Amino acid sequence: MKKAQLKEKKLSDWSDDDILKFAGILRHLSKPTIIAANKIDLPTSKKNLDILMHRFPNHLIVPCSAESELALREAAKLELIKYIPGDNKFDILYASKLSDRQHEALKFIDQKILKTWGDTGVQKCLNAAVLDFLKEVVIFPGGLKKLGDSKGNILPDAFILPQHSTALDFARKIHTDLADNFVAAIDVKTRQKISKEKELKHLDIIEIMTSK
Repeated sequence: MKKAQLKEKKLSDWSDDDILKFAGILRHLSKPTIIAANKIDLPTSKKNLDILMHRFPNHLIVPCSAESELALREAAKLELIKYIPGDNKFDILYASKLSDRQHEALKFIDQKILKTWGDTGVQKCLNAAVLDFLKEVVIFPGGLKKLGDSKGNILPDAFILPQHSTALDFARKIHTDLADNFVAAIDVKTRQKISKEKELKHLDIIEIMTSK
């Protein structure tokens, strides 16, 4: 009501415009919106993005190219390129295996998307939604003596938890047995033992100690 400048106005005196303004502010606060401005590969994208930013100045607007992100992920899955979602570049691993059409597509993505916009925008949207809007944190399970799996992948697993989650919450997220038999946890970065009430921070690496 304060933001809508209606705090001192009687509800019975609200006009239709007052109600619309109040509802808009309430919706913006309770349901924050990310605008994924897709198709930034089109020639008209810059003009359309400027229009969006002018029309919705209080929204997070992320220029995106979902088609480019999909192409990069598929090429990475086939091990033709090395690409991590959200990166501003990729490395071609086997140029001889790429067709002329694939070479042209990757060149277009590199020049028109990554070098022009910085990234495809898709991972930026996901990160903003989970970390900034939902205020969640990412925690890695790991041990003091072992950070990788049997295939040599370092910290291959990650768990998303609500902000202010504790070590016990993390144990419960992994498996209820870990929570039921919880003794303590270790912050792998500091090598310090922590209690079950310890609030975890974003990107913490935690080892759970149990009685079994």
